[in-house]
Amino acid sequence: MGLSAYRPWGQSQDKIRAEHRDRAAVVYVRQSTRQQVVEHSESTRLQYALVERAVTLGWARSKVMVIDDDLGVSAARADTRAGFAKLVTEVTMGRVGMVLGMEMSRLARTGRDWHQLVELCSLSGALLADPDGVYDPRIYNDRLLLGLKGTMSEAELYLIRQRMLAGKLAKAERGELSFQLPIGYVRRSSGEAVFDPDEQAQHVVRLIFSSFARLGTLHAVLRHLVDNRIQLPVRARSGPAKGELEWRRPNRETLQIMLHNPIYAGYYAYGRRQVEHARQQPGRPATGRVVKASGEWLVLLPDRMPAYISVEQFEANLARLAANRHTAQTPGAPRSGSALLSGLLCCGRCGGHRMNVSYHPVSGSQQATHTYGCAYNQINYGAVESCQFIGGPALDAYITAQVLTAVAPAALEVSLRAAEQAEDERAELDKLWLQRIERATYTAERVRRQYQLAEPENRLVVRQLERDWEAALAQLDQLSNDYQRFRDTQPLRLTATERQAINALAEELPALWHAPTTTQAERKELLRLMIEQIEVNVAGDSELVDVSIAWAGGHHTHGQAVRPVRRAEQLSYFPRMIARVTELAARGMSCPRIADALNSEGFRPAKRSHRFTAQQVQRLIAKHGIRQTDPRSNAAIAADLSPDEWTPSDLATELGMPTATLHSWIIRGWITARRARNNRHQIITADAAELDRLRQLRVRPPGYYQRRRWLDAAAATDPEISRKDPP
Repeated sequence: MGLSAYRPWGQSQDKIRAEHRDRAAVVYVRQSTRQQVVEHSESTRLQYALVERAVTLGWARSKVMVIDDDLGVSAARADTRAGFAKLVTEVTMGRVGMVLGMEMSRLARTGRDWHQLVELCSLSGALLADPDGVYDPRIYNDRLLLGLKGTMSEAELYLIRQRMLAGKLAKAERGELSFQLPIGYVRRSSGEAVFDPDEQAQHVVRLIFSSFARLGTLHAVLRHLVDNRIQLPVRARSGPAKGELEWRRPNRETLQIMLHNPIYAGYYAYGRRQVEHARQQPGRPATGRVVKASGEWLVLLPDRMPAYISVEQFEANLARLAANRHTAQTPGAPRSGSALLSGLLCCGRCGGHRMNVSYHPVSGSQQATHTYGCAYNQINYGAVESCQFIGGPALDAYITAQVLTAVAPAALEVSLRAAEQAEDERAELDKLWLQRIERATYTAERVRRQYQLAEPENRLVVRQLERDWEAALAQLDQLSNDYQRFRDTQPLRLTATERQAINALAEELPALWHAPTTTQAERKELLRLMIEQIEVNVAGDSELVDVSIAWAGGHHTHGQAVRPVRRAEQLSYFPRMIARVTELAARGMSCPRIADALNSEGFRPAKRSHRFTAQQVQRLIAKHGIRQTDPRSNAAIAADLSPDEWTPSDLATELGMPTATLHSWIIRGWITARRARNNRHQIITADAAELDRLRQLRVRPPGYYQRRRWLDAAAATDPEISRKDPP
């Protein structure tokens, strides 16, 4: 290659050499949007005309390639442009002698893509050309000029965007910027937003908001719409039916958008979704647009739109949707689990952190029981034990009793309001059914008129109109039958029997609460309507739980619930209970009679079962060394005792061990004992030295008793071995 190829001030024809003409000339055609392709056809025509410029510069027409795959695609990003990727591939493979574009902004709008193309052209020896001239990237002056043009193209895009955004924001601040309206609104030709003129469409929108206020969850509203076959009114935004009303099946996403949209409360809002470039990741289709909090919206103008709901109801809906999210700060939506207090219970020991629910299977049953526990210190500070652990059913029963007591004075008013609410709901559904029938009647009448106005000779049209008329009549008949079934199952007014049943429930609220037809989700919903928070604190390790209830409205009550514990020793009244059992046993009372006495005096077992049983009393007596005696034989036994002799119960109390263990030692021969004169009781001989030996035997390590049994076996065969000698 000669030095002439690097002449800095060469003309266009001097830069083009035979080696360039031996390769292809590529004409790159692009428009940013589809609207520009349709409306700005002159720009597209000028770009295609670059084919003639390539021919003028010496290329054969057969070697001119047109790449127009990016018509309607923005040049802001290269990963979405298939045509630009094809151009880069051709240049990299060395098959391109010149790249022609109307202007540099057609090729790229970002410095990264532009400089990459320039560098590839420099390495492959390809030229770049526009209507102003031909540029060789290997010549420094041309490279500098290409760099300036690329920078200007990128800056131009930025300035265009800034001007457009500033204009949109200024128009939005006046409330004049138009945007797509949600379900239930239409825009007049004057630009004014108004309610959808279709009454049924308005009624469905109001029904959605009233249903959410009553049901409280998005899924419950969706199920209500599906169960009653209610469809959503949507205005078509494109296609041949643009602007016409279409009825579509309800879906969760649409309902969520409606409940979050401030337009329904009369707000004009702009900038609810904004672009965060940190959210944009290469290779992902995410736009980086995120929903901002209301305080970060660019424009928020009240009372600028016709409102379906009040501002207070809109804010209450947002608060309810946020509370339905199951997070550490929110209780979450009520679910069907057996734990009534999930989401309401807070720990009184570690600063009011929310307590978790754990479910445990019940042996021999398909059901599961639940417990409440706080693991905040374990999770965050590595504590060995949890803050506190409370059995669920007992605490649920206590809170239920408190709620039913609080509701009892207003039970009649609640029942009357329930009757009114049931009638209102049926009236809304009845109105919707009448609107459906009215719409179907109009459709059938319109098709009838079309059929009658058609010329009888035009059978090709008349046959189709006849089928449409028959289909419309069949749909009207089906709707009429369905409406009649609805009226039969749910009459507009409550019957006398239904009203009487509702009034009877006012006197039997506990029966309604515990009825099988009342779901756990409904019980939880009632609790959350009345209670804001419940704080619990177990008194030491006992069964007593201090409960503080924060009621809706600011009122607070304090009380004490009872939880089940693992051991009887944890009971707060354990010393009194043991003393009472000892006293009753000393009187010679049997275990069933002792159990009855404990139950009548208000004592309860550790596991919080309903009552003491004879078996439980018997285990309690055996475990704590309480000896049942016959009063008639006490005097005879006392007269039969010599110095250093003990009854088993007295010796067990002296040694601090169960009486049953002492009897097992007598059987094994570890203790010397004899029968009393009545031959019903045993008397043990134990002086001071023997007491010391027995105390040492009491505290032996676990392996001692295994060796002791070996010694017993050996003593059974060899009388010379003493059973009392320790191994």
